[in-house]
Amino acid sequence: MSRTEQKSKRPSLQEIFMSVAYTVSQRSTCLRRKAGAVLAKDKRIIATGYNGAPAGLKHCKEIGCLRNKLKVEPGQRHELCRAVHAEENCIIQAARFGVSTIDSEIYTVFYPCSVCAKTLINAGVAKVYYSEDYPDESSALLFKEAGVVVEKLEGNYLFRGGYQDVT
Repeated sequence: MSRTEQKSKRPSLQEIFMSVAYTVSQRSTCLRRKAGAVLAKDKRIIATGYNGAPAGLKHCKEIGCLRNKLKVEPGQRHELCRAVHAEENCIIQAARFGVSTIDSEIYTVFYPCSVCAKTLINAGVAKVYYSEDYPDESSALLFKEAGVVVEKLEGNYLFRGGYQDVT
């Protein structure tokens, strides 16, 4: 096999980062959806995050989900959610370790909610890549106004974190 043939089978960094986001999502303690995110800059992962209760607090798996109990629709009433979202946890992790998020890009399993969109905009994230849709129309308006590039990545990302070559 030639060097060119070997390179063509090599997954792109976008595919790798999104696969890592799916892998990280497996740490989620949310009862509604497993979300994971990877913050990258200069072709390097600078932070990861998943959705779950704040550090040291009981998880939804332990005490239940208020949004489920109240039958809240996806994309609504974010303030009732006990979890810190995956995107927020990426920004928080970067801040805790003094890593700049200016001009970074985030790879996230789900399209960010409007709360996370505002956080990402203020953190200076330049690009948002996501894999699965999420029903929060406000996010798109916020990203557009802020000039943040948003792109849906189609792919076969395995939850176990591998890259599946479908050729």
